[in-house]
Amino acid sequence: MVKSTRHAKYELYYHIVFVPKYRHSYLTGKTKERLETIFEEVCEDKDLELAESEVMPDHVHLFIGSPPKNAPSLIVNWVKGISARKYNQRYDDRVKWTRSYYVGTAGSASKEAIEQYIAEQEGEDA
Repeated sequence: MVKSTRHAKYELYYHIVFVPKYRHSYLTGKTKERLETIFEEVCEDKDLELAESEVMPDHVHLFIGSPPKNAPSLIVNWVKGISARKYNQRYDDRVKWTRSYYVGTAGSASKEAIEQYIAEQEGEDA
């Protein structure tokens, strides 16, 4: 779904994947449930759309929508850093993420949609 700010229309979604330190398979049960809740909190606090999340035993997949002002690396930094800090403050067991991650873009704009947008802008001042 196309969203907008004062000056932009956008449809930006990022597929983010990251793993716990040492790639241990401990993201199950209560840990998985707690992390899913924390990821939702982080996205809500940072005005991001958590479209999908899947916490696997040894890695995490997130599908996050964001305004264009947020760089993908910033989004990953927020999600990993804040989630680890919140989890470790609330619970006795610890979560640590590796520094590495994968991020891919997803979104669609057809040629016709772009042409229509450009045509709509012809009469407006820049």
